[in-house]
Amino acid sequence: MKVIRMSILLPLIGLLLLATAGTGDAHNITHILAKYPEFSTFNHYLTTTHLAAEINRRRTITVCAVDNSGMSELLSGHYSLYTIKNILRLHIFADYFGSKKLHHITKGSTTTSSLFQATGDASGTFGYVNITNMKGGKIGFTPVVVSDTRPDGQPMATFVKSVEEFPYNISVIQISHILSSPDAEAPTASPTDVNITTLMAEQGCKSFSDLIMADSGVGDTFALSVEGGLTIFCPSDSAVKSFIPSYKNLTSGGKTSLLLCCCPTSCSTRCRRS
Repeated sequence: MKVIRMSILLPLIGLLLLATAGTGDAHNITHILAKYPEFSTFNHYLTTTHLAAEINRRRTITVCAVDNSGMSELLSGHYSLYTIKNILRLHIFADYFGSKKLHHITKGSTTTSSLFQATGDASGTFGYVNITNMKGGKIGFTPVVVSDTRPDGQPMATFVKSVEEFPYNISVIQISHILSSPDAEAPTASPTDVNITTLMAEQGCKSFSDLIMADSGVGDTFALSVEGGLTIFCPSDSAVKSFIPSYKNLTSGGKTSLLLCCCPTSCSTRCRRS
């Protein structure tokens, strides 16, 4: 009887060990960056654009994080959310580059594919990024179509520090400036023809849809989320009418957070923070 029990237990133990090993290899970029307030804006846009999910699905990845100041520079360009997604794709490499590897690049330079290239959305080879080991130990990052100095006169993005590394699954590093290119910055159409605000208006939620259209960030977030599936709790016109006096007293950020809370499937992180 003991032998029979052991023959049953051994396969179960093996399966348990395999499951544990698989879990240990998993990474979550949202949780990693949440420990560093200086990357909160970058982290938010990885979630909003669904790039966080793409990062988490890949077993070998490098994320070039930019601090809140650098993200403010990007957002000052008033790009659509879809264009921001393409720009951020340039910051995600389909290979592992930890600090040690970056400082020991063969022949001093290499070229790697970003997710902008890997997804097929980049024109030609415009989604590749050059990594160069420069004088003084500096590491530079330049999209293949951009010169050593960006159009606005700012220097190329350089390696600042390693944030977290899990060899050879994910490396999160900080770089000094946003990586971009004319191709990534090109106006990008919505991935779907579904007009969410029109659908809501037709179903008795016109007042709520008007609030969304008045906040371009929320509208872009909802529209982009259609690609991955979303649920929106849409209040009726009468409900919105009774709440408008209180809504008008909210700050701009408060209004945005409130509207995003009506879409828990894609905006739960932002909602919880508020």
